[in-house]
Amino acid sequence: MEEKKRIRLGIDIGSTTAKVMAIHESDEILYAKYVRHNARVKEALLACLTELEQLVDDPVVSVRMTGSVGMGVAEKYAIPFVQEVVAATRAIRQAYPGVQSLIDIGGEDAKVVFFRNGEAKDLRMNGNCAGGTGTFIDQMAVILGVEVGELDQLAARSTKIYPIASRCGVFCKTDIQNLVAKNVSREDIAASIFHAVAVQTVVTLAHGCDIKAPVLFCGGPLTFMPTLRKAFKDYLSLKDEDIVLPANGTQLPALGTALYEVPAGQEKEMRLSELLALLRTDPVSGGKGEARGLPPVFKDEMEYRVWQMRMAEHSVAKASLRKGLQDVFLGIDSGSTTTKIVVTDDRARIVYSYYANNNGNPIGAVEQGLRKLKEECEACGAGLNIRGGCSTGYGEDLVKAAFGFRWGIVETIAHYLSARHLNKEVSFIFDIGGQDMKAVFVSDGVINRIEINEACSSGCGSFIETFAKNLGYTPAEFARLACQAKHPCDLGTRCTVFMNSKVKQVLREGATVEDIAAGLAYSVVRNCLYKVLKLKDVSALGKHVFVQGGTMRNDAVVRAIELLTGAEVTRCDLPELMGAYGCALYAARHAEEGTPVTLDELTGKASFSTRELHCRGCQNQCRVTAYTFGNGRRYYSGNRCERVFTNGESAQQGINAYKLKEKLLFDRQSSVAAGALTIGIPRCLNMFEDYPFWHALFTGCGLRVCLSDASDYEAYERDARMVMSDNICFPAKLVHSHIRNLQEKKVDRIFMPFVVFEKQRDGYNSYNCPIVTGYSEVVKGVQESSIPIESPAITFKDKKLLLEQCKEYLGSLGIPLSVVTKSFEEALRAQDAYEEEARCLNERILAKARETGSLAILLAGRPYHTDPLIQHGVGDMLAGMGIYVLTDDIVRGQKMAGDEAHFVEQWAYPTRILDAARWCAGQDNKVQLVEMTSFGCGPDAFLVDEVRSLLMRHGKSLTLLKLDDINNIGSMKLRARSLLESLKLLPGDRNEENTEAFSTTPVFDKAARGRKILIPFFTPFLSPLLPAIMKVAGYEVENLPLSDARSAEWGLKYANNEVCYPATLIVGDIVKAFKSGRYELSKTAVAITQTGGQCRASNYLPLIKKALVDAGYGEVPVISVTFGDMMGNYQPGFKMNWLKLMPVAVRSILYTDCMAKFYYASVVREKEKGQARVLLEHYQEEARKLILEGHTSRMFDLLAEAAGAFGEISREADYPKVGVVGEIFLKFNPFAQQHVMDWLTGQGIEVIPPLMTGFFLQSFVNKEAWSKSHVERSRIPASVVRGAYRLIWKEVEHVNRVCARYPYFTPFEDIFEQARRASQVITLNAQFGEGWLLPGEIVSYAMEGVKNVVSLQPFGCIANHIVAKGMEKRITRLFPDMNLLSLDFDSGVSEVNVTNRLLLFTNNLKK
Repeated sequence: MEEKKRIRLGIDIGSTTAKVMAIHESDEILYAKYVRHNARVKEALLACLTELEQLVDDPVVSVRMTGSVGMGVAEKYAIPFVQEVVAATRAIRQAYPGVQSLIDIGGEDAKVVFFRNGEAKDLRMNGNCAGGTGTFIDQMAVILGVEVGELDQLAARSTKIYPIASRCGVFCKTDIQNLVAKNVSREDIAASIFHAVAVQTVVTLAHGCDIKAPVLFCGGPLTFMPTLRKAFKDYLSLKDEDIVLPANGTQLPALGTALYEVPAGQEKEMRLSELLALLRTDPVSGGKGEARGLPPVFKDEMEYRVWQMRMAEHSVAKASLRKGLQDVFLGIDSGSTTTKIVVTDDRARIVYSYYANNNGNPIGAVEQGLRKLKEECEACGAGLNIRGGCSTGYGEDLVKAAFGFRWGIVETIAHYLSARHLNKEVSFIFDIGGQDMKAVFVSDGVINRIEINEACSSGCGSFIETFAKNLGYTPAEFARLACQAKHPCDLGTRCTVFMNSKVKQVLREGATVEDIAAGLAYSVVRNCLYKVLKLKDVSALGKHVFVQGGTMRNDAVVRAIELLTGAEVTRCDLPELMGAYGCALYAARHAEEGTPVTLDELTGKASFSTRELHCRGCQNQCRVTAYTFGNGRRYYSGNRCERVFTNGESAQQGINAYKLKEKLLFDRQSSVAAGALTIGIPRCLNMFEDYPFWHALFTGCGLRVCLSDASDYEAYERDARMVMSDNICFPAKLVHSHIRNLQEKKVDRIFMPFVVFEKQRDGYNSYNCPIVTGYSEVVKGVQESSIPIESPAITFKDKKLLLEQCKEYLGSLGIPLSVVTKSFEEALRAQDAYEEEARCLNERILAKARETGSLAILLAGRPYHTDPLIQHGVGDMLAGMGIYVLTDDIVRGQKMAGDEAHFVEQWAYPTRILDAARWCAGQDNKVQLVEMTSFGCGPDAFLVDEVRSLLMRHGKSLTLLKLDDINNIGSMKLRARSLLESLKLLPGDRNEENTEAFSTTPVFDKAARGRKILIPFFTPFLSPLLPAIMKVAGYEVENLPLSDARSAEWGLKYANNEVCYPATLIVGDIVKAFKSGRYELSKTAVAITQTGGQCRASNYLPLIKKALVDAGYGEVPVISVTFGDMMGNYQPGFKMNWLKLMPVAVRSILYTDCMAKFYYASVVREKEKGQARVLLEHYQEEARKLILEGHTSRMFDLLAEAAGAFGEISREADYPKVGVVGEIFLKFNPFAQQHVMDWLTGQGIEVIPPLMTGFFLQSFVNKEAWSKSHVERSRIPASVVRGAYRLIWKEVEHVNRVCARYPYFTPFEDIFEQARRASQVITLNAQFGEGWLLPGEIVSYAMEGVKNVVSLQPFGCIANHIVAKGMEKRITRLFPDMNLLSLDFDSGVSEVNVTNRLLLFTNNLKK
């Protein structure tokens, strides 16, 4: 080997693996290594480099790093860092120049790169979520009890693919559990997992772009798993020759890093021995990981020992198997990941127990446990008379059928029975299993509330187990490490998949495995307390808290419960067996006289034969496997519903109103002449509300209506790659397949109206949510064809305006006005008739339920939850249990008593659900409410808690079903049965007198005028001036400090965890302020703005009220700052004289926007660091004084002075520019956006900052646009509106002239010109959130030569699904060289993830 020659070293440290590549100067590979680092990054890296050292004679190495964890190592040791996609691209350019697309699946990230002429043209990385990545595949292998390599071999032998949710690892686990419980083969499950990963990757990253061949696959999973590659090949319809599988596919980024040309002066060269010595030293970490740490689980070993002694005081009675015959009872808990068996004697003592992983074979696991029991019996000469058996858990029905048990009970009841047996006074039972979390509240021995985690299994036992296994530990070792942690990491509570990226973050910051283990224990508990139980007051748990489930073996988890609730808990010595023990107790209690069964007879019954059946009961056409057991019983698996093939006792059938409603809605006849123009209507979203109107209108006008076919899963999956925003709700994702269906039917035009308002019956308004209103705009961007897609703006709130809109649209098709007017009246009658019939239908079903004494469930949801695919047959499942299922149509036309709620009734559909809850609350216990919500539904994040608390005030509970693209009927059934069982345990009649009163904050009346008003910090530019502006209005106002990590923590505790991130932070800021003790409650108020639009921001006000009440600050009034009284707020003590205040407000906004422009243009050019910040603070203070003195007209003179001052500190130089757009709070609030703008300026980039001026001026365009489209009547003449705008624009032009003295000042743009530009991309009727302004700003940037834009939004922002992510393809089609980065933020997003994506973005920028 040649020595002393320089070698280049590329090191790639990802979230789970380390890759090292050493190459000669001739680019020949000298050394390549791929190892798992098990969170011990440094040790793994040193081992690789020591191995390299033995091959070469201490050469000079030029080293650089890549990878999500490599970023932290590179920072600490000052080693050049190369972004990983950039590195992979560099390697491909050298070795595979013809490649068109790259798909790379790593440990926790997935990437798709689109190439043009050998250059990476578009690069996509997954955002916050690690679903569908290597870690996800690892987790799935753990559930099936196999190694990852074995998973691939299993998949290769599969015969059938089942739908599995891969968007989210935790959802996927639940789907797999349901397949396991139905005895689906592990081969088919493995193949289904791989199919799900392929769909997930493409859906998340394609965003409407085609993945063109040849496609290069790289990263560990795609390199090592041929069957995973085949799943991608099949989904993308690729041929073998279309696929490039590189040599060293796992080390491609490491190779690219070695090849990468580091800029001059940044090269890091040293001897290999010097590099090893450097890496062995401990650099200062800056205490970053420790600063944000949580308190240790145990202070020291002594405290741990004392605690263990306290836990050991509670044990279950046990006895030994004895010689001779004895009566016993058998309880089996066939869980999601484990099987538990308990055998008790006639005194409820445990004589035998068994606990083992079921490894995807529930029957086999039980047989194994019973074989072991038989061996123990034979060893001691015992004979067993089994007098009763009972099963519970995911595999309940299967086990019950296989072993001929009489009884099967729902898990919550099994846990309740065991806890009650051990402690008669139990008040709260907390069970965390492998896959789910259950909490049971007990008062006076009776269950009064059951909570189960929704569809999401985040924060459950299997997550900790998987994590431990991936790091090379058993769960017991991992738990022990957690108890020794000194500084547990704060890993958030959002979601286990998000936690993975948090773990990357803390690894980057140098956290230990102990700290991570303890951090996970805290996260699991916080997730359960805040997300699932939404616990605000620990006293609700009572005095006797009982913990159960396998996860409670982990001492750190149990101790975290105590630390976070302040309650002492009880854990018996066998927490994992409590479900099985409860079953044995139930079997003993219900034992009947008769012949007992022997152990041999029991095991002999479980042998089975299978045959395949084809169910033709509906469009699903399920392939069903029928099991026939030795005992003669049958069990069916593979069926999506149980209408034809049913397991368990078949109850008397109930009636499902949804089925009848769907027929009522869509079965419409029309006789239109042949050859008539055909209008295609997609069967989606608000067509489930308004179809009777449109059908009658069009057929009355002589047009043929063609409805798209019923929703179909395969069609959905085929078109899912067109989805522009991966975390949008399933009903929206489904739209693309309906549009494609109509295109294939060759209709003449597709009609998908832009419906802003539905009919208004109750509430403050009747908006649709932005997605229902505006999804047609997204569709037009990604599904263009020769068939036009038409989306006229529509309002059902005002019949006269609706008629105008119909005339305009139908007139454009050549329909005479007289025909339109006549058909319009017929259409209104058809819609009214449908709504009345839907109401009467429900009345009849309710009467039938009353007559038979059956339970009626009002299954509330959006109109489109009527779609059987979206609903996944929940209605049929409930009817199959003998329940009469009602829809929320039952409250149509009823004036509901306004039971108050912390909710602004701004949207039509949620208002109806709230009315349904009010109606249900007034009924007896024979009517209960179950609510369906789609995963990611924005309005429901605010609505669900209110529905729950409204029902609880009336002594009822809410059962919530979270629906996604995957059929999860097993989990739904568990929730429904828990509801039924808890109803059986309720005392007789409800007493209406026990209804709790609604509690809210007081009105801000005239007596409150003297209170200090607290406002959340918003922007570093305008916020400092707000107290002065409000002083002019006559109020004392104080800015709260900028949000921090504690704000997020308090916000998660006191607001639903699904609300948008700004709401979490604002609630957290306010609660944190009062927790500080600095403010007297009787002398303080809180204020928040309300816009009254379609976005969720208008609901921040009631959310703050609710949080204050829950946190114990219910005497603090909350003020709404609005233009006018449109939100129905009564606050006589707060009146704004807008006429007097408007000039001050306009000048202040213009002034602070100029300051933002000056600051960001100068901070990259400043001659001395810190000069721009000093000037900014000086001119903010000067402006504050002018406002207080009443001299705001002098602000323009101050601007002229400031322009000169900023000019003096700026060097003459040009820098790359990045424009920033996004949701209003995120783009202005530095903490919320993780200081992205500061990071960009730190990279020597000139930020074009977001401005407030456009946000306020857009209302002039909005009024005009809605008036032209007949969405709203204009109360002010257009000439007056334009006149007012001209007055303001005069001021703006004056500012543009004054500020032009600063050479780098960019002038303000006329808002009407910006609107004209925006209309190339989106309709101006899109006025939700930032509305058309956001894409308009991007178009303006592009036209002004700024081709790099960062869009900042809260995770799951409903408006930005349309106006930001939804418009990406349209914008890039207009401006192909646009470099656009969307960043999502919430309390769970890690800094490392954001930085990684920014590095990728800025690398493109610098080219």
